[in-house]
Amino acid sequence: MNQHQGFFLAIDQSTSGTKSLLFTPDGQILDQVSLSHRQIYPRAGWVEHDAEEIFNNVLKATSQLLERHQNEQNNLLAISITNQRETFVIFDRESGQPLYNAIVWQCRRGDEICQELVEAGKDGLVHELTGLRIDTYFPASKLRWLLDARPDLRARLKDGSALFGTIDTYLIYRLTGGQMYVTDHTNASRTLFYDIGKLTWSGELCDIFGVEFGALPEIRESADRYGDTDLMGILSRRVSIYGVMGDSQAALFAQRCFTPGSVKVTFGTGSSVLLNIGHEKRLSVHGTVTALGWVWQGKPTYAFEGIINFTGATIAWLRDQLQLISSPEETEALATSVTDSDGVYFVPAFIGLSAPYWRADARAAIVGITPSSTRAHIVRAALESIGYIVTDVLKAMSQDAETRLEKVHADGGAVRNKFLMQFVADLNQLNVHAAQTPELSALGAVLSGCLAMKLYQSLEDIKTLHFGFVEYAASMKADCANELFAGWQSAVQQVLYN
Repeated sequence: MNQHQGFFLAIDQSTSGTKSLLFTPDGQILDQVSLSHRQIYPRAGWVEHDAEEIFNNVLKATSQLLERHQNEQNNLLAISITNQRETFVIFDRESGQPLYNAIVWQCRRGDEICQELVEAGKDGLVHELTGLRIDTYFPASKLRWLLDARPDLRARLKDGSALFGTIDTYLIYRLTGGQMYVTDHTNASRTLFYDIGKLTWSGELCDIFGVEFGALPEIRESADRYGDTDLMGILSRRVSIYGVMGDSQAALFAQRCFTPGSVKVTFGTGSSVLLNIGHEKRLSVHGTVTALGWVWQGKPTYAFEGIINFTGATIAWLRDQLQLISSPEETEALATSVTDSDGVYFVPAFIGLSAPYWRADARAAIVGITPSSTRAHIVRAALESIGYIVTDVLKAMSQDAETRLEKVHADGGAVRNKFLMQFVADLNQLNVHAAQTPELSALGAVLSGCLAMKLYQSLEDIKTLHFGFVEYAASMKADCANELFAGWQSAVQQVLYN
């Protein structure tokens, strides 16, 4: 079987769906079940999820998975959880039931509040305390909007009869029957209510955003115990929850980027680029943010992070809205059917541009179309846009860290796209290691759980595990790559200053 007998059940709750996976402690996936949930758009720029649907999907996916593995069910060591970090929900303390739809990271309803706070000069202080920016990507402004719109929820949050949580907190609360109101440092640090230097909630930040809490979740290290559950009767016994981590940090952890200077890119609906900068908090001056990578044995590891809000979602838009493709898998063949994008640049500012520009008012554009532009050119330009905006972030990070990057660890669904991986390698003139081990966010949570259970004694133990990758080396001349990138920067300027 594996060096440690037994299995981990991992729950990966993302923007688009819920996965339930069975892992061995040495990182091999035995099986998985995935269920999607509705994307709710009450009005332009607003995005919500039905948190009750998400919880039910966790149970359904897990039930379907375990029905296929009755023997493994008896050998479950623990349950681990990873999640999209900035989506949040207000729920009832007694029942755990959501009191409003979960508000998703993509939702822009907090824009005006953010603008007011920036104009009031609060951005510097918020950046200093949180490492982040005042932006509606993070929960604080949207929570303030919700409480302004719903005074009943404001009163309940203040008296503690309603609770606030990111999705990990909500799921743990429901799974443990309200016994555990907890989160981990990686999720807490994404709310704009958490001080990444002191590693705790900040009353000063709550005051800035005008939110009063009767209670906030207890914060634990990712490699800790988070209560136990029988998954609402799916299991015949209660199993402990070990290992909870926000999805991007979990991928950084699973890539074993444990040393300063190591960097990973997760290619998902959006993308997160994380560069390990060590144990001392440092603030970016080039448009990235400072993230908490993890806390282990009381010691924080920090990272620069570039948040990109539309990467894989751009390809979904080509499929769903323009119907230029019927599946993302088509994009590679279409992109390679032409020698270049024929001067077409796709700037995917559908909900603004995040790192390193931070312009919520920007809007998407396809630049450089001529009568010779074809479907293939537009699809190639859309794929290339992912490479360009990732490169923007990598260049900003390299300046902040004052170090030259040597290689990039890549994960997420798009690593299967050989054209995109090669393009990232070419633009940056460095090697890309595209993970062949899928589901790295779930794996990172499991490896955290293994640490908590002392199946591994140290980060060095985890580094000895072998996970496959495909290496892409730069094949384009540097001057050609620079010329293409200059064209991208020109296209972005047209969007920002049209």
